[in-house]
Amino acid sequence: MAGHLQVIKTRVVRIDSEKSWDFFINQATNKECPVVVHFTACWCMPSVAMNPFFEEVASSYKHILFLSVDVDEVKEVATRMEVKAMPTFLLMMGGARVDKLVGANPDEIRRRIGGFVHTVHGYKAI
Repeated sequence: MAGHLQVIKTRVVRIDSEKSWDFFINQATNKECPVVVHFTACWCMPSVAMNPFFEEVASSYKHILFLSVDVDEVKEVATRMEVKAMPTFLLMMGGARVDKLVGANPDEIRRRIGGFVHTVHGYKAI
């Protein structure tokens, strides 16, 4: 497929600034939309390894906002959210942290996200 551009559709929004973080969190808060955030770093192999998993989970929950934040690119957000290790996953509602998971444990992350979205709005995976 040389010469063809392959477009990859993603449900995960990459946050590239404090301004974009504030925009998406405010939008989600105004719409009462749950948010799941993956704090990552390109040098952290467990965190990088979680990217495909995070994409997969995001595709299962169409009414949830999934964000990805590189802690080196957007240090202000990582500091504000008290992220000290990667990967860190935050579950948020109304602009506030509801739950926090540290480490690359796909089964636990999937379980927590499922429980979170069920209790927040009764959402089920599609």
